[in-house]
Amino acid sequence: MKWLVDRVTEDVSEQTFVGDRAWQATHLALNQVPGEPGLGDIEVSIAARALASNLYLDGSVAAESELTCSRCLARYCAPIREQFRLVLEPAGDRIPADPEGAAALEADGLCLSDELETGWFRGPEINLDRYVSEIVVLALPVQPVCREECRGLCPRCGVDQNQESCDCSEERPRSPFAALEKLRTKRGEPEGESR
Repeated sequence: MKWLVDRVTEDVSEQTFVGDRAWQATHLALNQVPGEPGLGDIEVSIAARALASNLYLDGSVAAESELTCSRCLARYCAPIREQFRLVLEPAGDRIPADPEGAAALEADGLCLSDELETGWFRGPEINLDRYVSEIVVLALPVQPVCREECRGLCPRCGVDQNQESCDCSEERPRSPFAALEKLRTKRGEPEGESR
């Protein structure tokens, strides 16, 4: 997903990129591991313009993801829709302090700040592959849930409680300190008494 810097003017120029399975295998490596999120084609739309010497990129990332529910282990589809804005200033002779930033500026023509909204650029083209892959990975849920009211699996017998019920009882201690009660009775103190 490369953008030629000399084509960015004060007039807004738009471009659309598609991250297909081959692109994802190179930049995301999500579809190669069983149980990991599966993604359809990732569509990236970017509108770029130049103001003074800075570049402004406004865009969106859209894809359909196949996820595994963290409660009931069912597979389900969910959309990814993320907006982004990136403001880049010319790097000039500046060199990023961290080695990774310096390597990214050399390889991609782009070095981002910690906020992922600002950075530097250098050279005739900017490669946005790493930036887009970061947006996609951050958009994926850490604990995906197929629906908010998902009841999950029974922790004792493993039955999907959304589909059927089980006879397992939910035994909960009276308090978080109920286990300490057993220690007190082992020491010879009668239950219910405290010092």
